[in-house]
Amino acid sequence: MGLIAGPCVIESLDSSLRHASAIRKIAEKVGVGVIFKSSWDKANRTSGNSFRGPGREEGLRILEQVGRETGLPILTDVHREEDVTAVAQVADILQTPAFLCRQTDFILAVAASGKPANLKKGQFLSPWEMKHVVDKARTVPGAEILVTERGASFGYQNLVSDMRSLVVLGEIGVPVIFDATHSVQLPGGAGGASGGQREFVPALARAAVAVGIDGLFLEVHENPAEALSDGATCWPLDQLAALLEKLRAIEEAVRD
Repeated sequence: MGLIAGPCVIESLDSSLRHASAIRKIAEKVGVGVIFKSSWDKANRTSGNSFRGPGREEGLRILEQVGRETGLPILTDVHREEDVTAVAQVADILQTPAFLCRQTDFILAVAASGKPANLKKGQFLSPWEMKHVVDKARTVPGAEILVTERGASFGYQNLVSDMRSLVVLGEIGVPVIFDATHSVQLPGGAGGASGGQREFVPALARAAVAVGIDGLFLEVHENPAEALSDGATCWPLDQLAALLEKLRAIEEAVRD
């Protein structure tokens, strides 16, 4: 099982380097491979007044430096077709936002970037429908595809995680990632921002590992209360090692 981890949004170069270095050390200690993630533009914030990030030029400069200094692979998301080429020059994996999973031209552009594409399943989409998204991407010769489960809408301002989804997605024939932090999000539940139930992250992560996944996606922060995006769902950095150790034990037990 691999790990994709980092703050939701790039807050500064110093913050990104601190988080990436700490995550790398924890992952090495626990024995899991890690990819650093952070966003240079959160184009889908609930409120127009919310912090979106440093922008493309500065954000990619920061990510390039983080990758160079820490040696970690970099994953970041892209929201527009016109940004794909620039992002692909820095990131090792491009991620498509869940809300955009039905945008055919966008999916094709990301799949054709020359870098692996992590396609996040929309909260409004069944796992069976995700096959159509992957099939679109597969029309691009040589495209490398991953899919990520991040919860399903359950009424207003709530998400649930159906672990059967991981099995269904696995049958598509691509690596399956479980996003344990966005899955506990309460969309728009904090008025002008999304809320969350961080306390359920370990339970969902344990369940996903027991079912069988190729990777775990966790947004982490050294001080979630001060995070500039998704603080309610970010997993505390100082609790990451303990969580990963439990998950590794489950993975080994299931494998045996």
